Amino acid sequence: MYKGGAKLGLVQQKSLSSITDDPRIKVPAEEYDRIRKAKRYYQDNLPKVEYWTTAGKQKRDLNSLNVLKSASQALASLMFNERCSIKVNDSKLQNLLDGIFKDNNYYLDQETHLETWIALGSGAIRPYVENDKIKLSWANATEVYPLDANTTKVDQIAISRKLQKVENNTAVYYTLIEFHQWGNLTTDEKGRQYRPYTITNELYRSNDPNVVGENVPLDYIDEYAGLSPSTTFNYLEKPLFAFYRNAGANNKNLVSPLGIGLCDNWFSTVDDINMVHDGFEWEVKTGYRRVSIPRSWVRRQQNMNGHTIPEDQQYFWDPNDAVFVPVNAKNDDTTTAFRDLSINIRNEQYEGAMDFFLRELENDLKLSPGTFTVTPSGVQTATEVVTNNSKTYQTRSSYLTMLEKTIDQLVYAIAELLQNGDLWSDGKARWNGDLDNLVITPDFADGVFVDREAQRSADLQAVQASVMPKIQFIMRNYDLDENEAQKWLQQIQDEQSPTPPDQEMSMFPGEGGVNREQEDNSSSNDAESGSNS
Repeated sequence: MYKGGAKLGLVQQKSLSSITDDPRIKVPAEEYDRIRKAKRYYQDNLPKVEYWTTAGKQKRDLNSLNVLKSASQALASLMFNERCSIKVNDSKLQNLLDGIFKDNNYYLDQETHLETWIALGSGAIRPYVENDKIKLSWANATEVYPLDANTTKVDQIAISRKLQKVENNTAVYYTLIEFHQWGNLTTDEKGRQYRPYTITNELYRSNDPNVVGENVPLDYIDEYAGLSPSTTFNYLEKPLFAFYRNAGANNKNLVSPLGIGLCDNWFSTVDDINMVHDGFEWEVKTGYRRVSIPRSWVRRQQNMNGHTIPEDQQYFWDPNDAVFVPVNAKNDDTTTAFRDLSINIRNEQYEGAMDFFLRELENDLKLSPGTFTVTPSGVQTATEVVTNNSKTYQTRSSYLTMLEKTIDQLVYAIAELLQNGDLWSDGKARWNGDLDNLVITPDFADGVFVDREAQRSADLQAVQASVMPKIQFIMRNYDLDENEAQKWLQQIQDEQSPTPPDQEMSMFPGEGGVNREQEDNSSSNDAESGSNS
């Protein structure tokens, strides 16, 4: 990533059991236990179900319903998608940003990573320069370690990356930790004050995937041989990363800067949903029809290849037939041996329980009724959800506030890289604008939350009342930019201009032209006047 830079005289730990053992990281280790639990739910990596059969204690996979994945994905798609855009008030920087976001597939990747951030509570983006291009590196909550506690402003951080390699037929795990730290306020020879910003890279090696391991040189493996142990920037104004945390207070740890995961407070409800779903699936699986029959009803094979088969091994049936179950019965007693063993599947009871817990989760997550549950009219669309209830919109707005801060940090970090000529092969900065006057405006494409027919009707009335320009009506209701809307309006005017004045028609009712009803009334009045005369 970065080459060159002064080495710092920091005292390096020889080994780490976990990253939080590093004294520079102030976040309690318990926070990452919480995050790892959320990650297990998000990955649907849940404990097996224990149950008893006539053969004893058994285990099977839990047939779960991954509502954390579904809820995070739904909220992420409502917050950010490919229709979103990021605008700045500097045309040169705008062109550079558009190219960077396109090269990095940002508008699609942001939605994908936002889903994970929401599920786990936090995340980060790290822009860096490689081969004269700005790349974006993404990190989730298990990989970001704020260096300060008791604050929601994260401007110092450690970002980890784990790499697995095979050495001498043995799996070896490497962890790269990248520290971003601000130094003390310093004054240069010209009297200019600044805080040095240092990026420190440390590599650790371990044979245990759960242990960070021993500190080794960066060139220990080829993947990190080109990294500098540390790089210092003297005149940065903003950190070179963007940090995200979920909206709302972290009630699990009041001094932690990390966000709380979407379902961290509601895993008991998630467990209830999984229990009901698993119970119903298991009942369907084990509830197929079975009929017990006397053993004498089952075909016998007494000899095979000239050898007598013992009597207790003679009974067999079609291995693909799971309906008939032979049982011992005296004298072919059909009264006791022939019975229908099928059970009735409790469909209504399970459906009612599932609906109850899903509605409870909707309420817990502050999402509109119908987000997960099925209404009499079917599963609601996102627009219907928000039209019927504003809870999802309010929740989305809170999360968007946090995402907007992250986007601002990302643009500032990219701008800092563009201004630093030392990072580019020709030594020239790509942008020399003023960060202090930079205005960043994300457009989150809120159209999904608007009833388009209601909006069009209201806007049409506004045009008729002469309080909205026609061009604004076209832009708002047909998703056109100003130039295209102007072409539309000009074409409409051109099409209307040859029409005689008394027959002019307008795209806006009540404006210009003669109403057909009025014309008919006028004709009838003229006829009456003629007859009276």
